[in-house]
Amino acid sequence: MRETGRPLELRSIVRGWRLQGERVALVPTMGNLHDGHRALIREARQRADRVVVSIFVNPLQFDRPEDLNSYPRTLEADRAILVRDGVDLLFSPDAETLYPGGLALATRVSVPGLGDILEGERRPGHFTGVATIVCKLFNLVQPDEAVFGEKDYQQLLLVRRMAADLDIPVRIHGVPVVRAEDGLALSSRNARLDEEARRRGAILYQSLGRAETLLRRGGAIETIERAATDALNRAGFKVEYVAIRHAEDLSSGSAGAAPLVILAAAWLGGVRLIDCLPVV
Repeated sequence: MRETGRPLELRSIVRGWRLQGERVALVPTMGNLHDGHRALIREARQRADRVVVSIFVNPLQFDRPEDLNSYPRTLEADRAILVRDGVDLLFSPDAETLYPGGLALATRVSVPGLGDILEGERRPGHFTGVATIVCKLFNLVQPDEAVFGEKDYQQLLLVRRMAADLDIPVRIHGVPVVRAEDGLALSSRNARLDEEARRRGAILYQSLGRAETLLRRGGAIETIERAATDALNRAGFKVEYVAIRHAEDLSSGSAGAAPLVILAAAWLGGVRLIDCLPVV
């Protein structure tokens, strides 16, 4: 596996592949890789001749400095995973490379509407940071394919809209949520859960499953959202939202409409967890 943190070298490598007629897939990450990331890499490998993985903890998308500072950075272990999984190129730049003028003066990309609800409402500026860094990565790598996880469902929709609106010629693929045996969605933040919180973490996915069952039985959406919120709060979570929305654009859901998606965000043991469950 080759590795660079320099944009010009990245472009030179990718240009060489293209001259040989090879297709390129990009998997953007912030590192601390787990089996969820590995599923993205496998998907990318099936869709292209060459796979580029980026590892960059993007300061522009963190709304809380303490969250940025505590985000796990495990580059050596990540390299070993990428080599084992047959990744062709690791792009691992630093913040000064991608934001040479500093964050305060950095040009930003925003996605109005979709970037302002749910996660965007609770984490001001988060999706502007996401859209900006993904746009930069798309411009640097110019991939044919890009792969994202469906756990960050709103992020996946936002990236698709951003690419479409800015006429970026990349096909964007979502990969279903990868879960632990008890149902907890895999996330780099799970490592920060203590033993008790980790044991209770599976309740989040269980609550989504119960909400799905009630929805299929014809229950009222607001009633289901409220019941799931109350159940999670009683279980020791601090819920930010449980929302049932249209899967294509996250507009307000309506009974009997399909496809829908159930989304949730809640704090547990000082860690913010998110999850989603498509209803098709």
